[in-house]
Amino acid sequence: MPGSIVKRGKNSWSVIVDLGRDPVTGKRRRAWQSVKGSKREAERLLTQLLHQRDQGIDVLPGKLTLGEYLERWLRDYAEPNTAAKTYRNYQDVVRRHLIPALGSLPLTKLRPQHIQAHYSQALQGGRLNGKGGLSGRSVLRHHQVLHTALRHAVRWQLIASNPADAVEAPRGERHEIHTVGPEEVRALLAAADKTPLGTLIELAVMTGLRQGEMLGLRWEDVDLDAGTLHVRQVCQWLPGQGFAFKAPKTAGSRRAVALAPETVRRLRQHRARQAEEKLALGAAYADHGLVFATPLGTPLDPANLRRAWTRIVRDADVGHLRFHDLRHSHASLLLQNGVHPKIVSERLGHSGVGITLDIYSHVLPNLQAEAAAGLERLLAGKAAKTGAL
Repeated sequence: MPGSIVKRGKNSWSVIVDLGRDPVTGKRRRAWQSVKGSKREAERLLTQLLHQRDQGIDVLPGKLTLGEYLERWLRDYAEPNTAAKTYRNYQDVVRRHLIPALGSLPLTKLRPQHIQAHYSQALQGGRLNGKGGLSGRSVLRHHQVLHTALRHAVRWQLIASNPADAVEAPRGERHEIHTVGPEEVRALLAAADKTPLGTLIELAVMTGLRQGEMLGLRWEDVDLDAGTLHVRQVCQWLPGQGFAFKAPKTAGSRRAVALAPETVRRLRQHRARQAEEKLALGAAYADHGLVFATPLGTPLDPANLRRAWTRIVRDADVGHLRFHDLRHSHASLLLQNGVHPKIVSERLGHSGVGITLDIYSHVLPNLQAEAAAGLERLLAGKAAKTGAL
């Protein structure tokens, strides 16, 4: 029997719901709730509890620990509704940090002070190797994951409000942006041309595409006659799982990017070389239609790309530089060359120009000074003409 109602008094009832056998002990589990009122009210409660049980929602949330809830949230929401890489990040934060620190607390007993205390402890000594605290950026990630999970607990009617709303989240320090100028870019391209990655580095410098966008770029997304490419998919690599293709995360990331004539020329040469390699390999070529692939046709492994990039940077003698810094350099060079921030934002795939201006604010003081000097020269020229009359 899935559930029943037992009369306890004149206006008192016990609603009983069968929860099946405990997977550990094998004993039958039942949930009991008391109702004061009419039998019709007790029947309504029974219907509600049976529905909750069938939907996988705990009918006794008071006994549900935060750890049990977070595992359920990972299974029922995060895994089916987020990208594989996002899910792995959620899983890492939940299982390595949140559950060990807060998991034993009953979900309904979780309070803001519990969460705040965890953030404080994590900042002071939260490293898993015991060597000091986590960065503010890392602990901010804890807050973002926990807040999102608890928001679903409110929606699922397991708790009345989100205790993370009342917590002061740590501030995430922004990584210092490294960029290179024209001289360093030329040195990088010269060093890259001595490797199979010359065209890839050229495209990264000239378009500002993200690494995953570069690795997922297909020839069907490139129109060399029109001189444009379209970002329509990205390639993600997960430890132990290999690669997966997915759509860009936001609408802004799905975009068209104009190509310079020299970049088009190099892409044509690259496509011709790739066609020869593909023909020589025959049926053994795993054709994913990728612009940048291994000699076997499979996507480039980011770890291998990182090692090759380290050698290119060393040979170019431009100091420490990440591959992602090519994207920053692309944006900074465009802004310094007078390109409107809105155009830069569109090329980068930002959701709004405000993000672009915030990230590259270090470029703006020089641009403002140049703008003021330019206006002064313009007005001085007009004044001179007026005086000549």
